[in-house]
Amino acid sequence: MYLTVIIDLFHRKVVGCSMSQTLSTNDTIIPAFNMAVASNTITEELIFHSDRGTQYASYKFTNILKSYKGLIKQSMSRKGNCWDNAVAENFFKSLKVEWVYKHNYWLSSEADLSIFQWIETWYNRRRIHSSLGYKSIEGFKIEMFNQKVAE
Repeated sequence: MYLTVIIDLFHRKVVGCSMSQTLSTNDTIIPAFNMAVASNTITEELIFHSDRGTQYASYKFTNILKSYKGLIKQSMSRKGNCWDNAVAENFFKSLKVEWVYKHNYWLSSEADLSIFQWIETWYNRRRIHSSLGYKSIEGFKIEMFNQKVAE
């Protein structure tokens, strides 16, 4: 099984994800991207950063990004620069250590549901993040909203 995630770097929230049995563009990044844009309206320019995987470099996916008429700029790591994706690598480490290694899955559907639940109920809502001042994503978002309202 392959897990593709899209993480908003501002607040570390997983905004899009997909589980698949292949690494094809149609099974990995396109469903994750569709999930991300379905819940997050793109109104300002953003950078979509990824590694150099073929699914991210495919014409099919790059054309989807281009269809946003300059609102999305694609950025890829240089070859051999794995630290460019430190946030994603840290997410996968946390997922494995905190959840996956503690479970045995017999069916891919079990893994899919279990991992989705971990992301949505734990990682995105209650888990604290050092990069957010040891706050949960929800707590950080509330703090940012309150600061904006106070201005």
